[in-house]
Amino acid sequence: MPHAPRLLARLPLLAGLMALGVVAACGGGSATAADAGTATGSSGGNSGSTASTGPLQLPTGYRLVWADEFDTDGLPDAGKWAYDTGMNKQGWHNRELQYYSGPRAENAVVSGGKLVITARKEARSDQSDWGGQAYSSTRLITLGKKDWTYGFFEVRAKLPCGRGTWPAIWMLNSAGVWPAGGELDIMEQVGSNPTNVFSTVHTTSGSGGNGSGNHITVNDACSAFHNYQMLWTPTEVRFGMDGQTHHVYRNQGAGSAQWPFDKPQFLILNIAIGGDLGGPVDDSIFPVRMEVEHVRVYQAP
Repeated sequence: MPHAPRLLARLPLLAGLMALGVVAACGGGSATAADAGTATGSSGGNSGSTASTGPLQLPTGYRLVWADEFDTDGLPDAGKWAYDTGMNKQGWHNRELQYYSGPRAENAVVSGGKLVITARKEARSDQSDWGGQAYSSTRLITLGKKDWTYGFFEVRAKLPCGRGTWPAIWMLNSAGVWPAGGELDIMEQVGSNPTNVFSTVHTTSGSGGNGSGNHITVNDACSAFHNYQMLWTPTEVRFGMDGQTHHVYRNQGAGSAQWPFDKPQFLILNIAIGGDLGGPVDDSIFPVRMEVEHVRVYQAP
């Protein structure tokens, strides 16, 4: 079957915590923006993966174990979120063009019941870790605050539009090893093809352009909120939107190269700019925003 609609080849996370308790989650690109709009199904390297349909619902008996409803205006809750800034000086992987700010309302703020992540056309040359980037954004992570093994994850979001944007809702292994620790991309999209929304799994058996995933068409991804969802159990990871499955990745019992998903992972929310998947940037679009109404995590008792 064709390669998944995607993307990143991640390098290992930095093992130590950086300033403010954040780490540098990083990757090196392997695909182009065009790939994201043309491929469906699963890669040959990641067996156990299928494009799928059917309902995706909160399982009976699962209980809410963590959430952010973004009901207090101001900076994001420091008890729940940290800022990943660790690669600013040397530049982010995938040839991305953004500088990720620390606590700064211009790039991430809670207002009116929503988290608003804003990417801007600005050079933050007054910052000691500025690496020459012409754009600013934010990458929020729960690493060091909270992580999970298995669960039902739901993020209700409205995505940015504009050529060069690359928003993502995703998870990485908390031990900081990639691809051996695995990566779960709940949602990605690029502004050059804004109706194309995709989900991807990356493991040792298939990563980067050989990651395993599928995409769906969402005509109003940039103008309406949708629930981006993932059900992760010991036997499979199921991705969907608004209660409808679009991809399933199954544990084949073949070992950790194919299934590393029995250890904690943390959540990431970000807007990247440009790079191997984001592609050429239209400077007239800025500022652009990803708005998030809630993040909820449920687990079995």
